[in-house]
Formats: sequence, structure tokens, C-alpha cells
Amino acid sequence: MGVVVEPGVPPEVAGMLRANAPLLSRIRAGWVPPAVQPVERRWPSSLALLAATPLVVAMMSALLASPVAPVGFVLLGGFVFVVLVKIASINEVPLHDRPYERGVYERARWYHGRYLLADDFDAEAKVVLARAQRAIGAVLRSHVNAEGLLDDARNAVMLPEQEWEIARLLAKLSALRGEHKELLARGIAPEVAAVIEPLDRALVTSEAAVVARVEALERYAGHVAEAERAYHARGQIEELRARLPRYEELLAESGADALAVPEIEKLAEDADDLERLLRRSVSSAHEAFRHLEG
Repeated sequence: MGVVVEPGVPPEVAGMLRANAPLLSRIRAGWVPPAVQPVERRWPSSLALLAATPLVVAMMSALLASPVAPVGFVLLGGFVFVVLVKIASINEVPLHDRPYERGVYERARWYHGRYLLADDFDAEAKVVLARAQRAIGAVLRSHVNAEGLLDDARNAVMLPEQEWEIARLLAKLSALRGEHKELLARGIAPEVAAVIEPLDRALVTSEAAVVARVEALERYAGHVAEAERAYHARGQIEELRARLPRYEELLAESGADALAVPEIEKLAEDADDLERLLRRSVSSAHEAFRHLEG
């Protein structure tokens, strides 16, 4: 699983966070990228070099035309060297200057608490979250959603909110479950056992409630998958229906039109049946969606 980001985080920031899970883990563990420091340059500035160029060129021309031409070559070489060094210094990015990592670090701090990493979930929670993400992904990637047969606008808003809420609850559950296991591992006095039992039930009940949310998502995804199958089958039947005249023409020209099989003519009926099936499937998906909201 990757980084789960609260839907309210700006898309460009959410994309950066999702693309940098290992870096976010390092930042959470205490790693801090060095701040960007201004680098002092001791070479002549670009403006100074530009101003000096005509003078240097004139001096070199005079020297190259004089008996001391070797001095002109030395000056030319030195000037070219300084220019090349200046160009290199402009393009150079110091090793300690890492603006991208610094940008991730600053956004990670700014949006702290609005994203969750794999480290936030125990093994059981990861399984439950993966189920939710599979169901949500199946709906959002479906053709029936892309074609607007479902409420694609509400799906685009509500399903990421469901993912975040499920992930947030699972992270909290994982933390409490970890603390609870540590407490039990240290040994519980008989007097404390009566208090521990309700806490155990609270953890189990909370997990069951989250799993119920995930199961509702999976039922919704199941209805969408049924609508998806009907959608694709309808498209194939429509394609075959469009070819019917060519088959009928071939049968007529070959003198076999009397032998036209009912299965070919039945394509129109099949298409109508699939259209009704698609409508029923989409209607069932809408019902599951409303149940999911409730």
C-alpha cells in the first residue's frame, strides 16, 4: 500500500506525498534535509565579464599582432578559462542544496496529520485497507463510471473520503491495538483483568464496524462489476447487430437466405435484454451507493 492522503489536500501536494513514501518515512523518523544555503561565489560576476570583454578582446588583438604574441595567447586562454568557470558555477547545484527533498520535507510538516504511511497500520489493518482500496479502484476505473452511467461526480468525491475515513480509523485502531498488546505482554494483575475485558471488546467492535464499511464498498464494487460486464456485452452485441446486413446479404447472394438461423436474428433481442440488464445493474449500483452513504 502507498501513502493515503486526506482528500482536502491540494492535488499537486497529494501527488508529491504519494510519490515519496520512503522519503516521508525517513522524515517521520527524524531525518531533516539541510536547509538551502546561499553559496558565495568569488569569481567575477557575469556583468563584470561582459563589461570587460571588449577591452580584453582589444588588448589580445593588439598583443597577437605584436612581437609579444605569446602573451596574447596566455591572456586569451586565461579569459576563456574564467568564462568557462563562471558558466560552470551558474549551472552547478551544490551537494547540500537539495530543493526537491526540502520541498517534500516542508510539505510533510505543513500537512502533518493529513496523510498516513504504511507504518501507521498493523498487519490486520493493512489487509482491511487493501480490500477497501481494491473496491474503490475497481469502481473509479470502470467504464460505466467513466461513461457517466454511475454518479461519477459523487464517486470522485465520496469514495476518496471513504478511503481516508477507513484509513484514519484503521490507523487509530492499529495504534491502540499495539499499545494493548504491549500492556498484555507485561502481564496483567487479576484486579486489572476486569477492566481489560471491555477494552478488548471495544477494539473488536471498532474493527467490526470498519470492516462493515469495507464490505459495503465491496458490495457496491460488485454491483458495478456486474454493470461493467453488461456494458461490455452490450457493446459486443451492438457491434454484431451492425454487421447483420452483411450476413443477410451474403446469405441472399448465396441462395441460403431461407436457412438464416434464428440465432442471428436473435441478436436484436439479446441486445435489448442486455440493455435491460445494464439498467438493472446500474440501478442496483445506485442503491448500493445510497446504502454506502447511509
